[in-house]
Amino acid sequence: MYEYAIAWEWLAFAARWFHVITAIAWIGSSFYFIALDLGLVKRPHLPPGAYGEEWQVHGGGFYHIQKYLVAPAQMPEHLTWFKYESYFTWISGFLMLCIVYYGGADLFLIDRHVLDISPSVAILISLGSLALGWVVYDLLCKSPLGRNTWGLMAVLYIVLVFMAWGYTQLFTGRAAFLHLGAFTATIMSANVFMIIIPNQKIVVADLIAGRVPDPKYGQVAKQRSLHNNYLTLPVIFFMLSNHYPLSFGTQFNWVIAALVFLMGVTIRHWFNTTHARKGRPTWTWIVTVILFILIMWLSTVPKLLTGETDAAAVAPAFQQFVGDPHFPAVKQLVSTRCSMCHAAEPVYEGIVRPPNGVMLENDAEIAAHAREIYIQAGRSHAMPPGNITDITPDERKLLVAWFESAVEGKKQ
Repeated sequence: MYEYAIAWEWLAFAARWFHVITAIAWIGSSFYFIALDLGLVKRPHLPPGAYGEEWQVHGGGFYHIQKYLVAPAQMPEHLTWFKYESYFTWISGFLMLCIVYYGGADLFLIDRHVLDISPSVAILISLGSLALGWVVYDLLCKSPLGRNTWGLMAVLYIVLVFMAWGYTQLFTGRAAFLHLGAFTATIMSANVFMIIIPNQKIVVADLIAGRVPDPKYGQVAKQRSLHNNYLTLPVIFFMLSNHYPLSFGTQFNWVIAALVFLMGVTIRHWFNTTHARKGRPTWTWIVTVILFILIMWLSTVPKLLTGETDAAAVAPAFQQFVGDPHFPAVKQLVSTRCSMCHAAEPVYEGIVRPPNGVMLENDAEIAAHAREIYIQAGRSHAMPPGNITDITPDERKLLVAWFESAVEGKKQ
């Protein structure tokens, strides 16, 4: 059993590393080509069919790049395709989903206080939502609404907000955010696999056959590429959100997710406008900061930003926590709800070492990790994962009261 758990951990590590590498490659090439496309300059000396050109310098050399809006007059001898970065990013991400959330459904996917379902049902819901997301998105793009790029994006935003709310009604907060990222990333990768690359292959086939390619294929591909561009930053946030319980483990997590999508739009709009040489819209950063402050407020309503107690920023001494009147009840709570995993020898099945090396078996250890307990299990519902030990709302309030009481006691 021990060897199996170790092997499973290394498999998860390998899949995660593979996912990081491919995601960097995909995001890097995507951002580069968007910036290149927006920075193209039309000049009179361009060859027939060329839309614009760009001179760039990198690595000690100069690059002269030209773009053909539809296609050149004839097929080039060598053509580089940018597609495998997208494919392998999705494949490795789905592998991670299977290893972590499907393989550990009871711990990471299901919160029976949210929805009491079996692992098999939860996995089917997960798979179905990813597939349904692409179908709905693709139908919207191909509908008459698809001819209005910004109108379409507004409707798609409503769909994403609905999915953010829906996932929080089905899974743990951690899994809800991860699935929202997977839902969006599936749309993005399917855009490449189902639309962008097939359209490019049609254009290539027309060139080889000596036919003039239809410009509609490039226009459709460009629209899907634009969607991918604006969705990239939110996807990154959701894929990393499992490290930040104040984003996914709070009451208004789905609203936070909705605001994250807007932040992705404002940030990308600044870069896109700048690359297009249309100025530097600083208002986008002002809006982004306002949205981020709103997210902070929603994550801890109402205390962290109302000045009542800036508890998370304070690190009281050991005696302050142990001497607080709430501590005996907190110690009992931690021993019954947390120490099955956070112990030198965890007793929870599949856990062979305390997560992140955190042990909560004595007064000193509990006091040393008071802030983490407060954030992870008091202020948010990140711990226990999936509320596997059935910690109650009153018990979470006890953890909050203990930490904040100790902090206030030190201030006085």
